[in-house]
Amino acid sequence: MADETMPTPKIKHDWYETEVYVTVIILAKNAENLKVTYDDTALSVSAKLPNGNDYSLELDLAHQIVPEKCSHIVTPSKIEIKLKKKEGYRWTVLEGNPEKQEIQPIPQEILQAGTQPLKYPSSSKKSKDWDKVEKEIEKQDSEEKEGLSALSSLFQQIYGNGSEEVQRAMNKSFQESGGTVLSTNWAEVGKGKVEKKPPDGLEWKSWSGSGSNS
Repeated sequence: MADETMPTPKIKHDWYETEVYVTVIILAKNAENLKVTYDDTALSVSAKLPNGNDYSLELDLAHQIVPEKCSHIVTPSKIEIKLKKKEGYRWTVLEGNPEKQEIQPIPQEILQAGTQPLKYPSSSKKSKDWDKVEKEIEKQDSEEKEGLSALSSLFQQIYGNGSEEVQRAMNKSFQESGGTVLSTNWAEVGKGKVEKKPPDGLEWKSWSGSGSNS
């Protein structure tokens, strides 16, 4: 049997700047084994995603940075990378050939704002508050966990209070369907093998224990 691999999800990244730094935000949740390499005009990022896939990002930067003064942090919802500008002018784009980029001075209103980051990426016209984005992601995670916990408690209650036929129906349907069906109706389940019923748009596949060809 051929190896089955999960498709690597599309990980979004964006950026914003101050007069001193360019900050790159990568919306990779729960990333591990992060490795970030800085060069004068390049950024390389690699990490391991929760599903086991590898993530990588290679950027040829539009202007020069100071590698030894760059830094990065990882949170449950993102990777944040701060690139120290070598020259204090505005980056009109994040990537590109430095020799072909037009040099623009930092507007006075930004210089007066100190080191406070802009609320929008330099490449975007729409406001985007990254702190708010992170809080929304964390809220969704919390709600998903609470929903799964409540559902599990409900199933346990039904099983514990159910008759012998109800318990037999739940066990048989869950096991034979590969976890895609959970029924309490023994009159229906007892007629034969319960077929697998994955959600719409998904296909049920059997995974080999070793992950090797057979």
